[in-house]
Amino acid sequence: LYSPGRRRAAVGSAAGRHPRPARPLTPRGALARPGAAPQTSSPSLGKDRADTVIIGGGCVGVSLAYHLAKAGLKDVVLLEKSELTAGSTWHAAGLTTYFHPGINLKKIHYYSIKLYEKLEEETGQAVGFHQPGSIRIASTPTRVDEFKYQMTRNGWHSTEQYLITPEKVQELFPLLKMDKVLAGLYNPGDGHIDPYSLTMALAAGARKYGAQINYPVQVTNLKSRSDGTWEVETPLGIIQAKRIVNTAGFWAREIGKMIGLQHPLIPVHHQYVVTSTIPEVKALKTELPVIRDLEGSYYLRQERDGLLFGPYESEEKMKLQDSWVTDGVPPGFGKELFESDLDRIMEHIEAAMEMVPVLKKADIVNTIAGPITYSPDILPMVGPHQGVRNYWVAIGFGYGIIHAGGIGKYLSDWILEGEPPFDLIELDPNRYGKWTTTEYTAAKARESYGFNNIVGYPKEERFAGRPTERTSGLYDLLKSKCSMGFHAGWEQPHWFYKPGDETGYKPSFRRTNWFDPVGREYKQVMEKVGVIDLSPFGKFKVKGTDSVKLLDHLFANVVPKVGSTNISHMLTPRGKVYAELTVSQLYPGEFMLITGSGSELHDLRWIEEEVTRGGYKVDIENVTDEIGVLGVAGPYARQILQKLTREDLSDGSFKFLQSKQLKLSDIAVTAIRISYTGELGWELYHKKEDSVALYSAIMEAGQKEGIDNFGTYALNALRLEKGFRAWGAEMNCDTNPWEAGLEYFVKLNKPADFTGKQALKQIKEKGLKRRLVYLTVDTDNVDPEGNESVWHNGKVIGNTTSGTFSYSAQQSLAFAYVPTELSKVGQKLEVELLGKNYPATIIQEPLVLTEPTRMRLQKKGESPKI
Repeated sequence: LYSPGRRRAAVGSAAGRHPRPARPLTPRGALARPGAAPQTSSPSLGKDRADTVIIGGGCVGVSLAYHLAKAGLKDVVLLEKSELTAGSTWHAAGLTTYFHPGINLKKIHYYSIKLYEKLEEETGQAVGFHQPGSIRIASTPTRVDEFKYQMTRNGWHSTEQYLITPEKVQELFPLLKMDKVLAGLYNPGDGHIDPYSLTMALAAGARKYGAQINYPVQVTNLKSRSDGTWEVETPLGIIQAKRIVNTAGFWAREIGKMIGLQHPLIPVHHQYVVTSTIPEVKALKTELPVIRDLEGSYYLRQERDGLLFGPYESEEKMKLQDSWVTDGVPPGFGKELFESDLDRIMEHIEAAMEMVPVLKKADIVNTIAGPITYSPDILPMVGPHQGVRNYWVAIGFGYGIIHAGGIGKYLSDWILEGEPPFDLIELDPNRYGKWTTTEYTAAKARESYGFNNIVGYPKEERFAGRPTERTSGLYDLLKSKCSMGFHAGWEQPHWFYKPGDETGYKPSFRRTNWFDPVGREYKQVMEKVGVIDLSPFGKFKVKGTDSVKLLDHLFANVVPKVGSTNISHMLTPRGKVYAELTVSQLYPGEFMLITGSGSELHDLRWIEEEVTRGGYKVDIENVTDEIGVLGVAGPYARQILQKLTREDLSDGSFKFLQSKQLKLSDIAVTAIRISYTGELGWELYHKKEDSVALYSAIMEAGQKEGIDNFGTYALNALRLEKGFRAWGAEMNCDTNPWEAGLEYFVKLNKPADFTGKQALKQIKEKGLKRRLVYLTVDTDNVDPEGNESVWHNGKVIGNTTSGTFSYSAQQSLAFAYVPTELSKVGQKLEVELLGKNYPATIIQEPLVLTEPTRMRLQKKGESPKI
């Protein structure tokens, strides 16, 4: 997750002598350009009712007001406690970039830039938008690999992006010292915009389309009403709102606290410096592109005839404004700055002077040190919040200027249409939960800021703030035996060590230290039996008089009978795949729903909203943290578990996709005969405090059969060989079930009018433009991960969704979306990996038949393929 906007930004300026201290900035900001409209407003509410009340008048809040009003929503009111742009917006460096490693976040960046290009013409307000392009500098071979990795993820997007030679880098930025430059990643449309002028233009547009923008009006309290509406209290009176949106920047925590939420946000001191006129810069005929020197961890851009330079210090040196988290933001803070500290950024200044030698002679005329708000992972929190009706957030923007336009449009569409226009689960505010403590937030924000420009590897792990309180019952037993991954606060084994293995986290763009151990674990499950800790699953219990009716309406599949389990999908009204869950009816009218760790509160919010909307009489209990889960899979799974129970586990008595309450070694478990490996297996749900005893009993019982552990990397290889889809990869809010190959799980003929049913009928009638296909890829030392470009006849025609090395076929395997006319088995394609196109062939799925299918074929006398 390296930087959007300011994250990888541009270098700055420094003097050979000690720079003089910063002089205060004007209220319009250090970099404001002529033409921005002055602020005029008088404190007034204007009305006592509104459809949507937006709290906070930075660029994000004003953008949302603009987009909602432009889309025709009446009664949009924005309340700002002091004046527009107060907070982080006014002092931002204003960088705009098309680049982002997040696939759909590229769409946010793209929309923002396209909006900013035409905003002045639409509103009559100058925005000071410069588009000289930007170049990320690679000065190590690993960084060149990273650029190739990013290029293959850009081929199927509309953004212009090029991997360029050192010669081209120098041509575009002639003031660079080139001895370390190996390559550049060039985005021609990038640049910078004046944040103050941008906000004023959006405000002018919002008013033009009918939104009210009121300031100074402070929100003093929020009260939720029984009908889901809100009372927004201010010194000037109360506004009753259908929904509220928190866009309050570094005051967002205070707004959240009013309704009992602890938003995981923390202000970071970000510094940048502006130089005086530099003769070599002044002599240039065209504006310099923005430079992001990733090893030096700074951005640099032209500012008039000088340069502007902004570094990201290491986690040891950077500064958090911790007191604002514990004691609150000082009441009067708005357009103030922090004391600058040039000593903290001297190593970055020296790196910049080395890369751009003209800086050595430049004077610093201004140093800006202001607060920007960080979430633990740098990404903002955008969307409706679980557990609170009609409360939305757009907070935690470390790069608010480049995100503002796109997020305003994205949220506006979601509010008006009832579902997001595309999938951005990585920004879901519900990715955090009660486990996200202030200490964790501070540790991760420090790490994220310091890691702004580090290499972004596939399978990236970051270790600050870990473990959280959210550890499974097996964590202490397993932590020294494996490489742990982080999943929604949980620690979960990725792969296990054996003597002779190179242990620890060794990131790479190619096969690395986990490759052979994962093959060993794959073989363990296919030939013997393996045990995996699946405790991070999200787990909900649903019961009540309307439980069957609710689930019949929520899910596209039928409701399973008592003692049965199925895979079910929640769809959006447009027929997109909002979620995939395992549904078991344990007792009449009592269900257990299981979802992936990253989807826990994302899915729970959707279900709760449906309960409220439909008035269903049900109780929903989130038991994620109380229940542990062990997966046992492989040919000997039945044999071993049978030793621990009197319950008959034979195929005739305990069929595939059945669930039963039983005791294993006197420990009560809910056992479901299902396994994401596709092999004979059970998932065993039990009290978290019983995890160690249950695990120990199973491992003891399986000694003769050679039982052992396996982790999620091997699980991924096993599920891909079986052709199992994964939510968030093969399916999400960007895909419908027909194109994803989920027909088996969608029952259009069931009586219930489930959400998305009508849309699915229309999609089926119109026909599909693309399909999910199953590919083998002839690679060397690199495997597909997902989101790589798929080529045919010299053009990008699709993208992979996930991939792995198949230890069965001894070659790479991937799922990909391609046009229907290129989706037939046998079709030859190419998959781009690290700058090289590798031959790929669409094959019949699955590569390896599941164990239940193999058993069925054997009973018919056929010999199934393994």
